[in-house]
Amino acid sequence: MTPIELKDLSYAACPEEMSEGIVAPGSLQKANCYLISGTAVNRSGKPVLNADIFGRIYDANNNPAMMNRTRLGAIDEVPPGESPFELRISVAANQPEPLKLEQFKASGFTGKVRR
Repeated sequence: MTPIELKDLSYAACPEEMSEGIVAPGSLQKANCYLISGTAVNRSGKPVLNADIFGRIYDANNNPAMMNRTRLGAIDEVPPGESPFELRISVAANQPEPLKLEQFKASGFTGKVRR
């Protein structure tokens, strides 16, 4: 596993066409769609494939927005150096903003991954 630093994190509401019909994970509760964006830093000198993104997201009241989940998604390929990334998440509509993005990191493989 090759570690990837994630920095310059921010979030914004999804464009309307991306958020239509969104529900919170594991329920039929209404949810808000957000895009988390930032910069992935790959210092390995080789492309990293299938990098899993981990982090914690809290609402304005410090309640977890992604209960019992730290794996939030993945980046298909992270080239050497710095590159932008984007991740779509769903958060229950009753969780107030601003969201707090903490302990974000990623790790993946420098070789081909079999699925």
